Amino acid sequence: MKQYHVAILGATGAVGKAMLEVLLERKFPIASLKLLASKRSAGTLISMGDQTYVVEEASAASFAGVDIVLGAADQEIAKRFIPEAIKAGAVVIDNSSAYRLDPDVPLIIPEVNPEAIRQHHGIIANPNCATIIALVACQPLHAYATIQRLVVSTYQAVSGAGIAGLRELDEQVDALRNGQAVQTAAFPYQIAYNLIPQIGGFNEQGYTSEEMKMQNEGRKILNQPSLQVNCTCVRVPVQRSHCESILVELKKPVDVALARKLIAQGQGVRLVDDPASAQYPMPLDASNQDLVYVGRIREDMSGHANALSLWCCGDQIRKGAATNAVQIAQLLIEQK
Repeated sequence: MKQYHVAILGATGAVGKAMLEVLLERKFPIASLKLLASKRSAGTLISMGDQTYVVEEASAASFAGVDIVLGAADQEIAKRFIPEAIKAGAVVIDNSSAYRLDPDVPLIIPEVNPEAIRQHHGIIANPNCATIIALVACQPLHAYATIQRLVVSTYQAVSGAGIAGLRELDEQVDALRNGQAVQTAAFPYQIAYNLIPQIGGFNEQGYTSEEMKMQNEGRKILNQPSLQVNCTCVRVPVQRSHCESILVELKKPVDVALARKLIAQGQGVRLVDDPASAQYPMPLDASNQDLVYVGRIREDMSGHANALSLWCCGDQIRKGAATNAVQIAQLLIEQK
Protein backbone atom coordinates (compact mmCIF):
# COMPACT_ATOMS: atom_id res chain seq x y z
CA MET A 1 0.00 0.00 0.00
CA LYS A 2 1.26 3.45 -0.88
CA GLN A 3 2.13 5.63 2.09
CA TYR A 4 1.68 9.39 2.32
CA HIS A 5 3.55 12.30 3.83
CA VAL A 6 1.03 14.06 6.08
CA ALA A 7 1.03 17.34 8.02
CA ILE A 8 -1.43 18.65 10.60
CA LEU A 9 -1.62 22.46 10.67
CA GLY A 10 -2.81 23.60 14.11
CA ALA A 11 -1.76 20.36 15.77
CA THR A 12 -1.83 21.57 19.38
CA GLY A 13 -5.53 22.49 19.48
CA ALA A 14 -8.38 20.15 20.43
CA VAL A 15 -9.20 19.33 16.79
CA GLY A 16 -5.55 18.97 15.75
CA LYS A 17 -4.88 16.49 18.55
CA ALA A 18 -8.03 14.58 17.61
CA MET A 19 -6.86 14.44 13.98
CA LEU A 20 -3.66 12.77 15.13
CA GLU A 21 -5.62 10.34 17.27
CA VAL A 22 -7.99 9.42 14.43
CA LEU A 23 -5.17 9.01 11.89
CA LEU A 24 -3.51 6.48 14.19
CA GLU A 25 -6.76 4.72 15.09
CA ARG A 26 -7.67 4.27 11.45
CA LYS A 27 -4.14 3.16 10.54
CA PHE A 28 -3.87 5.80 7.85
CA PRO A 29 -0.91 4.91 5.58
CA ILE A 30 1.60 7.46 6.85
CA ALA A 31 5.13 7.65 5.51
CA SER A 32 5.96 10.71 7.62
CA LEU A 33 3.98 13.05 9.84
CA LYS A 34 4.60 16.72 10.67
CA LEU A 35 2.79 18.49 13.50
CA LEU A 36 2.71 22.23 12.77
CA ALA A 37 1.65 25.07 15.04
CA SER A 38 2.64 28.58 16.08
CA LYS A 39 6.12 29.63 17.14
CA ARG A 40 4.88 29.62 20.75
CA SER A 41 4.07 25.88 20.52
CA ALA A 42 7.22 24.83 18.64
CA GLY A 43 9.10 22.14 20.56
CA THR A 44 6.00 20.87 22.37
CA LEU A 45 5.90 17.08 22.69
CA ILE A 46 2.63 15.31 21.89
CA SER A 47 2.37 11.65 22.86
CA MET A 48 -0.22 9.38 21.30
CA GLY A 49 -0.12 5.65 21.97
CA ASP A 50 3.53 4.60 21.87
CA GLN A 51 4.52 7.53 19.62
CA THR A 52 5.85 10.93 20.65
CA TYR A 53 5.90 13.79 18.15
CA VAL A 54 7.68 17.14 18.29
CA VAL A 55 5.65 20.17 17.17
CA GLU A 56 7.31 22.38 14.55
CA GLU A 57 6.70 26.05 13.83
CA ALA A 58 4.59 26.39 10.66
CA SER A 59 6.24 28.22 7.78
CA ALA A 60 5.97 28.31 4.01
CA ALA A 61 8.81 25.78 3.86
CA SER A 62 6.99 23.31 6.12
CA PHE A 63 5.02 21.77 3.24
CA ALA A 64 7.88 20.65 1.02
CA GLY A 65 7.38 16.97 0.23
CA VAL A 66 3.99 16.80 1.98
CA ASP A 67 1.15 14.97 0.18
CA ILE A 68 -1.82 15.76 2.46
CA VAL A 69 -2.35 18.60 4.92
CA LEU A 70 -5.09 18.42 7.54
CA GLY A 71 -5.95 21.97 8.58
CA ALA A 72 -7.08 22.57 12.17
CA ALA A 73 -6.11 26.24 12.42
CA ASP A 74 -8.31 29.33 12.31
CA GLN A 75 -9.39 31.18 9.19
CA GLU A 76 -6.51 33.68 9.26
CA ILE A 77 -3.84 30.98 9.55
CA ALA A 78 -5.58 28.89 6.89
CA LYS A 79 -5.54 31.73 4.39
CA ARG A 80 -1.89 32.39 5.14
CA PHE A 81 -0.55 28.84 4.78
CA ILE A 82 -2.94 26.86 2.57
CA PRO A 83 -1.79 28.58 -0.67
CA GLU A 84 1.79 27.72 0.32
CA ALA A 85 0.87 24.08 0.87
CA ILE A 86 -0.86 23.87 -2.52
CA LYS A 87 2.15 25.50 -4.20
CA ALA A 88 4.29 22.77 -2.66
CA GLY A 89 2.06 20.11 -4.24
CA ALA A 90 -0.05 19.08 -1.24
CA VAL A 91 -3.80 18.55 -1.10
CA VAL A 92 -5.29 20.42 1.88
CA ILE A 93 -8.35 19.30 3.85
CA ASP A 94 -9.24 22.41 5.81
CA ASN A 95 -11.44 22.60 8.91
CA SER A 96 -11.62 26.41 9.04
CA SER A 97 -14.40 28.46 7.44
CA ALA A 98 -11.96 30.15 5.04
CA TYR A 99 -12.90 28.25 1.88
CA ARG A 100 -16.18 26.48 2.68
CA LEU A 101 -18.36 28.64 0.45
CA ASP A 102 -15.81 29.12 -2.32
CA PRO A 103 -17.53 27.73 -5.45
CA ASP A 104 -14.26 26.15 -6.60
CA VAL A 105 -13.74 24.25 -3.32
CA PRO A 106 -15.75 21.08 -2.60
CA LEU A 107 -17.38 20.93 0.84
CA ILE A 108 -17.50 17.27 1.80
CA ILE A 109 -19.28 14.95 4.21
CA PRO A 110 -18.24 11.46 3.04
CA GLU A 111 -21.61 9.91 3.99
CA VAL A 112 -23.52 12.61 2.09
CA ASN A 113 -21.67 13.88 -1.01
CA PRO A 114 -18.48 11.85 -1.59
CA GLU A 115 -18.71 12.36 -5.36
CA ALA A 116 -17.95 16.08 -4.97
CA ILE A 117 -14.34 15.29 -4.02
CA ARG A 118 -13.52 14.87 -7.71
CA GLN A 119 -13.99 18.63 -8.17
CA HIS A 120 -11.08 19.65 -5.93
CA HIS A 121 -8.19 21.83 -7.11
CA GLY A 122 -5.92 21.34 -4.12
CA ILE A 123 -8.33 22.35 -1.35
CA ILE A 124 -11.19 20.34 0.16
CA ALA A 125 -13.24 22.03 2.87
CA ASN A 126 -14.51 20.35 6.03
CA PRO A 127 -18.00 21.66 6.96
CA ASN A 128 -19.04 23.23 10.24
CA CYS A 129 -19.53 20.72 13.06
CA ALA A 130 -23.27 21.37 13.53
CA THR A 131 -23.84 21.09 9.77
CA ILE A 132 -22.04 17.74 9.64
CA ILE A 133 -24.02 16.29 12.55
CA ALA A 134 -27.37 17.45 11.15
CA LEU A 135 -26.80 16.24 7.61
CA VAL A 136 -25.36 12.86 8.60
CA ALA A 137 -28.46 12.34 10.77
CA CYS A 138 -30.84 13.36 7.96
CA GLN A 139 -29.01 11.82 4.97
CA PRO A 140 -30.89 8.47 5.09
CA LEU A 141 -34.17 10.41 4.86
CA HIS A 142 -32.79 12.71 2.17
CA ALA A 143 -31.64 9.78 0.03
CA TYR A 144 -35.16 8.35 0.10
CA ALA A 145 -37.39 11.43 0.01
CA THR A 146 -35.25 14.61 -0.56
CA ILE A 147 -35.05 17.29 2.11
CA GLN A 148 -37.00 20.47 1.30
CA ARG A 149 -36.71 22.36 4.58
CA LEU A 150 -34.94 22.17 7.93
CA VAL A 151 -35.83 23.90 11.19
CA VAL A 152 -32.96 23.30 13.59
CA SER A 153 -32.12 24.22 17.17
CA THR A 154 -28.63 23.28 18.25
CA TYR A 155 -27.35 22.68 21.77
CA GLN A 156 -23.61 23.06 21.36
CA ALA A 157 -21.01 21.90 23.86
CA VAL A 158 -18.27 24.21 25.13
CA SER A 159 -15.62 22.12 23.37
CA GLY A 160 -16.90 23.71 20.16
CA ALA A 161 -14.85 26.71 21.31
CA GLY A 162 -11.76 24.52 21.68
CA ILE A 163 -9.61 23.94 24.73
CA ALA A 164 -10.35 27.48 25.95
CA GLY A 165 -14.09 26.67 26.11
CA LEU A 166 -13.54 23.49 28.08
CA ARG A 167 -11.22 25.27 30.49
CA GLU A 168 -13.64 28.16 31.00
CA LEU A 169 -16.56 25.93 31.98
CA ASP A 170 -14.42 24.03 34.51
CA GLU A 171 -12.97 27.24 35.97
CA GLN A 172 -16.38 28.88 36.30
CA VAL A 173 -17.90 25.84 38.04
CA ASP A 174 -14.97 25.81 40.49
CA ALA A 175 -15.26 29.56 41.08
CA LEU A 176 -18.98 29.38 41.81
CA ARG A 177 -18.51 26.41 44.11
CA ASN A 178 -15.96 28.40 46.09
CA GLY A 179 -17.96 31.64 46.16
CA GLN A 180 -15.57 33.45 43.82
CA ALA A 181 -16.26 35.82 40.93
CA VAL A 182 -16.67 34.24 37.50
CA GLN A 183 -14.26 35.27 34.73
CA THR A 184 -15.37 35.22 31.07
CA ALA A 185 -13.12 35.09 28.00
CA ALA A 186 -14.08 32.27 25.61
CA PHE A 187 -17.80 33.16 25.81
CA PRO A 188 -19.57 36.53 26.05
CA TYR A 189 -21.40 35.55 29.27
CA GLN A 190 -21.09 33.03 32.08
CA ILE A 191 -21.61 29.55 30.64
CA ALA A 192 -21.64 27.58 33.90
CA TYR A 193 -25.28 26.81 34.83
CA ASN A 194 -26.41 28.96 31.92
CA LEU A 195 -27.35 28.86 28.22
CA ILE A 196 -26.09 31.42 25.70
CA PRO A 197 -28.27 31.77 22.56
CA GLN A 198 -25.42 33.23 20.52
CA ILE A 199 -22.54 31.57 18.67
CA GLY A 200 -20.77 34.04 16.41
CA GLY A 201 -21.72 37.60 15.49
CA PHE A 202 -25.18 38.78 14.44
CA ASN A 203 -26.17 39.83 10.92
CA GLU A 204 -28.76 42.46 9.93
CA GLN A 205 -31.58 39.92 10.24
CA GLY A 206 -30.56 38.95 13.78
CA TYR A 207 -29.10 35.56 12.85
CA THR A 208 -25.64 34.57 14.02
CA SER A 209 -22.81 33.43 11.79
CA GLU A 210 -23.11 29.91 13.21
CA GLU A 211 -26.81 29.81 12.31
CA MET A 212 -26.16 30.93 8.75
CA LYS A 213 -23.62 28.13 8.26
CA MET A 214 -26.38 25.53 8.49
CA GLN A 215 -28.23 27.13 5.58
CA ASN A 216 -25.31 28.14 3.37
CA GLU A 217 -23.28 24.97 3.84
CA GLY A 218 -26.36 22.74 3.70
CA ARG A 219 -27.34 24.18 0.32
CA LYS A 220 -23.87 23.57 -1.07
CA ILE A 221 -23.42 20.05 0.31
CA LEU A 222 -26.85 18.86 -0.83
CA ASN A 223 -26.56 20.79 -4.11
CA GLN A 224 -29.90 22.44 -3.39
CA PRO A 225 -29.67 26.24 -3.74
CA SER A 226 -33.30 26.63 -2.71
CA LEU A 227 -33.04 24.55 0.49
CA GLN A 228 -34.95 26.36 3.25
CA VAL A 229 -33.28 26.43 6.66
CA ASN A 230 -34.13 28.19 9.90
CA CYS A 231 -31.62 27.69 12.68
CA THR A 232 -31.09 28.77 16.30
CA CYS A 233 -27.70 27.92 17.85
CA VAL A 234 -27.29 27.76 21.62
CA ARG A 235 -24.15 27.20 23.68
CA VAL A 236 -24.84 24.86 26.61
CA PRO A 237 -22.74 23.93 29.69
CA VAL A 238 -21.89 20.45 28.38
CA GLN A 239 -18.27 19.50 27.87
CA ARG A 240 -18.48 17.49 24.68
CA SER A 241 -20.90 16.51 21.88
CA HIS A 242 -23.46 18.75 20.20
CA CYS A 243 -27.17 17.93 20.21
CA GLU A 244 -29.71 19.13 17.66
CA SER A 245 -33.49 19.21 17.49
CA ILE A 246 -34.49 19.01 13.82
CA LEU A 247 -37.77 19.38 11.96
CA VAL A 248 -37.12 17.93 8.51
CA GLU A 249 -39.64 18.51 5.74
CA LEU A 250 -39.38 16.02 2.87
CA LYS A 251 -40.57 15.89 -0.71
CA LYS A 252 -42.73 12.82 -0.08
CA PRO A 253 -44.26 11.14 2.99
CA VAL A 254 -42.11 9.07 5.35
CA ASP A 255 -43.79 7.61 8.43
CA VAL A 256 -42.00 7.01 11.72
CA ALA A 257 -41.53 3.27 11.16
CA LEU A 258 -39.93 3.80 7.75
CA ALA A 259 -37.79 6.67 9.08
CA ARG A 260 -36.45 4.42 11.82
CA LYS A 261 -35.69 1.69 9.29
CA LEU A 262 -33.90 4.10 6.94
CA ILE A 263 -31.82 5.64 9.73
CA ALA A 264 -30.95 2.23 11.20
CA GLN A 265 -29.50 1.28 7.79
CA GLY A 266 -27.77 4.64 7.22
CA GLN A 267 -24.03 5.27 7.08
CA GLY A 268 -22.40 6.93 10.07
CA VAL A 269 -25.55 6.89 12.22
CA ARG A 270 -26.85 4.85 15.13
CA LEU A 271 -30.56 4.64 15.85
CA VAL A 272 -31.31 5.10 19.56
CA ASP A 273 -35.08 5.47 19.60
CA ASP A 274 -37.26 3.51 22.03
CA PRO A 275 -39.82 5.72 23.80
CA ALA A 276 -41.17 2.78 25.81
CA SER A 277 -37.88 2.35 27.64
CA ALA A 278 -36.81 6.03 27.45
CA GLN A 279 -33.89 5.34 25.09
CA TYR A 280 -32.64 8.39 23.17
CA PRO A 281 -29.32 10.04 22.28
CA MET A 282 -27.43 12.00 24.93
CA PRO A 283 -24.03 13.74 24.87
CA LEU A 284 -22.43 11.35 27.35
CA ASP A 285 -23.24 8.43 25.08
CA ALA A 286 -22.22 10.11 21.81
CA SER A 287 -18.84 11.42 22.99
CA ASN A 288 -15.43 10.02 22.04
CA GLN A 289 -16.71 8.05 19.07
CA ASP A 290 -17.61 8.76 15.44
CA LEU A 291 -21.29 7.95 14.91
CA VAL A 292 -24.18 10.41 15.00
CA TYR A 293 -26.87 9.10 17.32
CA VAL A 294 -30.47 9.68 16.20
CA GLY A 295 -33.72 9.26 18.12
CA ARG A 296 -36.97 10.90 19.32
CA ILE A 297 -38.37 10.43 15.78
CA ARG A 298 -41.94 11.77 15.59
CA GLU A 299 -44.44 12.87 13.00
CA ASP A 300 -44.82 16.65 12.94
CA MET A 301 -47.94 17.80 14.83
CA SER A 302 -47.97 21.40 13.58
CA GLY A 303 -49.36 20.79 10.12
CA HIS A 304 -46.26 20.69 7.92
CA ALA A 305 -46.69 18.16 5.13
CA ASN A 306 -44.26 15.26 4.97
CA ALA A 307 -42.40 16.44 8.07
CA LEU A 308 -40.70 14.60 10.90
CA SER A 309 -39.07 15.75 14.12
CA LEU A 310 -35.93 14.10 15.38
CA TRP A 311 -33.15 14.56 17.93
CA CYS A 312 -29.51 13.81 17.21
CA CYS A 313 -26.21 13.90 19.05
CA GLY A 314 -22.61 13.74 17.84
CA ASP A 315 -19.07 14.35 19.01
CA GLN A 316 -18.21 17.61 17.29
CA ILE A 317 -14.47 17.30 17.90
CA ARG A 318 -14.38 13.91 16.20
CA LYS A 319 -17.14 13.43 13.60
CA GLY A 320 -17.88 17.15 13.55
CA ALA A 321 -14.27 18.01 12.70
CA ALA A 322 -11.29 15.65 13.00
CA THR A 323 -12.83 12.35 11.91
CA ASN A 324 -14.68 13.90 8.99
CA ALA A 325 -11.37 15.38 7.76
CA VAL A 326 -9.56 12.03 8.05
CA GLN A 327 -12.47 10.30 6.27
CA ILE A 328 -12.06 12.82 3.44
CA ALA A 329 -8.35 11.96 3.29
CA GLN A 330 -9.21 8.27 3.14
CA LEU A 331 -11.71 8.96 0.35
CA LEU A 332 -9.06 10.98 -1.48
CA ILE A 333 -6.50 8.17 -1.52
CA GLU A 334 -9.16 5.58 -2.40
CA GLN A 335 -10.16 7.61 -5.46
CA LYS A 336 -6.52 8.07 -6.48
